[in-house]
Amino acid sequence: MAVATDFDVDFEGTVAVITGASGALGSAAVDRFLAAGATVCAVDVIAPDDEDSQLERDPDDESALAFYEADLTDEDDVADLVSTVVADHGRLDHLLNIAGTWRGGDHVEDTDLEEFGLLVDVNLKTAFLASKHALSHLQESEGAIVSVSARSSLEGGEGDGPYRITKAGIRILTETLAEENRGTVRANCVMPSVIDTPMNREMMPDADHDSWVDPSEIADVMAFLCSDGAAVTSGAAVPVYGEA
Repeated sequence: MAVATDFDVDFEGTVAVITGASGALGSAAVDRFLAAGATVCAVDVIAPDDEDSQLERDPDDESALAFYEADLTDEDDVADLVSTVVADHGRLDHLLNIAGTWRGGDHVEDTDLEEFGLLVDVNLKTAFLASKHALSHLQESEGAIVSVSARSSLEGGEGDGPYRITKAGIRILTETLAEENRGTVRANCVMPSVIDTPMNREMMPDADHDSWVDPSEIADVMAFLCSDGAAVTSGAAVPVYGEA
């Protein structure tokens, strides 16, 4: 996958934790931050050697990329993850909350609690817990958090309400983190519409794929939001719709 590098970002000497790293957007973010010189701690429940993983590791050079398997819905796992990352690398500068999933199809009255709980756990709880346990270290480095909301979170809709609710929660979490950490940790989120991923192409084979946004383009925006170029930006929900 091509990595967008149209602007200069220098993350040498910094450490980034990227959740959902084995997915399309997460793996693109890993590539982007590695290209900028960061040490990247890739986190997922799916290991790089799993057939479902899109995260590629160079077997000849693992110095800048470390993979951590963790259940981000389990607070003990998250606390151990952050402690291990800091012990391994000495600091934490960037947190990218990308772990997430999509479900849809039923109206609220027909939605199983289990399905609602899954979306809350994977889309919102993971970001909450990762942010909670990373914050003290990010405060020390005056770092940044970038999470993933969604365009659909801006309004209610038919059939995918729980997804929209959890992604709206990401926006409020972002604004709260920004307000509580003024002058120390910057927190922003991006709002994609349809991302050009193999799964989305499989689910929507007849759609206009040319209008979809490539994951590397969104990763580029996330890198900018972690950079000094966005030093005055916090609490923002940034549209990354493209033409979708």
